[in-house]
Amino acid sequence: MLSSSRSKRLSSVVLVIVVGATCASSQQSSDLELQLQELKRQYDQTTQQLQQRISVLEQQVEEQKNASAKEKEATVSAAQLAAEQAAKKALSGSTGNVGAKFQGQLPSQPSYDLLQEAESDIEGLKQQVSAFEFHGYFRSGYGLNSQGGQQIAFQAPGTEAKYRLGNEAETYGEFILVNNWLNPEHNSDKAWLKTEVMIEANTTNSTNYAAFPQTVVNGQATSGGNDQFRLREAFVRGGHLFGDTQPNATVWAGERYYRRQHVEIDDFYPLDLSGYGAGLEDFDVSFGKASVAFLAGSRPDITTQNGNYSKSNIDVRVYDIKGPLGLWGGWFDYATSKGGTTPSGTVIPTSDGYAFGLRHQRLEWHGGFHTLAIQYGTGAASNFSSPGSGTVVVDPTPYQNHRAQFLVTEQILFQPNDKFAIMPIFVYQRTKDGNPQHPWQQWVSFGARPEVFFTKYLSLAVEAGFDHTHSRIAPVYDGWLRKITIAPQVGAGRKFFSRPVLRAFLTYANWSDGLKGFVGGIPFQSRTDGLTYGVQAETWW
Repeated sequence: MLSSSRSKRLSSVVLVIVVGATCASSQQSSDLELQLQELKRQYDQTTQQLQQRISVLEQQVEEQKNASAKEKEATVSAAQLAAEQAAKKALSGSTGNVGAKFQGQLPSQPSYDLLQEAESDIEGLKQQVSAFEFHGYFRSGYGLNSQGGQQIAFQAPGTEAKYRLGNEAETYGEFILVNNWLNPEHNSDKAWLKTEVMIEANTTNSTNYAAFPQTVVNGQATSGGNDQFRLREAFVRGGHLFGDTQPNATVWAGERYYRRQHVEIDDFYPLDLSGYGAGLEDFDVSFGKASVAFLAGSRPDITTQNGNYSKSNIDVRVYDIKGPLGLWGGWFDYATSKGGTTPSGTVIPTSDGYAFGLRHQRLEWHGGFHTLAIQYGTGAASNFSSPGSGTVVVDPTPYQNHRAQFLVTEQILFQPNDKFAIMPIFVYQRTKDGNPQHPWQQWVSFGARPEVFFTKYLSLAVEAGFDHTHSRIAPVYDGWLRKITIAPQVGAGRKFFSRPVLRAFLTYANWSDGLKGFVGGIPFQSRTDGLTYGVQAETWW
């Protein structure tokens, strides 16, 4: 039998291997795989050498049985001394060559269990790496205007979006952290459960850090920052929890982007009920799929005796219905806001409303897709296309139950080959604020972004867009805005959505006299045209 003292020395040395494997978990995920491979190689080498040494030691032990007690004691003392020296060297040195450097000085029997523990730690580390996902999006760059100042964006008043290419004067990012708690292998026949957290960030590109020098306004020193951070998603979602009868159905709860509809080249969200709540998604019905959700949001700047003024939604959707010319879907939303009296004495009426829509999709169409959506909403549900989140509560008025909105959007991606692609879009919107003395307001927009691919990595994008807005409610305006951008690009492929992409851009816009003073900000306040130029990077993963 080998002495317990040798076992303790072995434990100390092998513990270094375990600590080395455990410490690797603090490194960045991009380095973890390399470290795991190195540890595995060292482990295999150490095991082989240990087996060879074990055979030698077993033979020596057999010979020692025939030796005198004095000789056995001397041999044991020498072995203990060697183990102590090996342990001291291991504890004071690097863990990177433990197996090779101290091989031959270790007792045999206890090493099996400890090496199995080290292997288990390595396997656990592998599972942690495979369970974690990192996704996101960002765009960033810098531009100037023709007057010499910082780039500005050209956007017509009364619109909820602008044509994007060469017309984004900010850095914007969405960074998504996902962890798969069940079924990280994504086996389709097993239950799964994951958490998702997303941080949204944007800056005005004024400085590359939050704080900038103090300024004096009306005799008072002020300071601030141009960086904004928001927690836009924090939710749990699970699937395959209902057995084989509903293998695709998922449940969720928390804060999230909820089934948003997006028009790409002007970054417009015709339907965005993102917010806080819970729901059931992708529930199989005989003719397609269905989802139902409860979503809500509030206005902390408006309070009544009931608390913060809030809005709640019940959203029901059916989709992926096979029909003529593609897939069809419909949705219905009922919204309500509880009124009350503010501390200043203003009476806010209780309101409700409904919204519904119809959507047609052809997901495989000439190398791209085609989407057409028509929707209508009233009262508290009429702001389905408001910027940001559809659950945002609009400013309450005595006429809010009579609000209405009608919206039509169309988006096409046509890419017949790997040399050319084009995306045209169309938007028609009419809104009414509920006041019977106020007429409808109108926004019409159409544009396109063609791209020509010269090589796998070099391309040229051109984007032209036209907006016409009409409002008889203060501030009164009626006019059009035209914008065109030329952007040579370096990208990762020959697809319209190939990313990452680096681009330089030159943007020119002009507008009618009816929009003078409403477009272009301070640099072009007294003009009806403007020019900007710059560089930008954009990617998602």
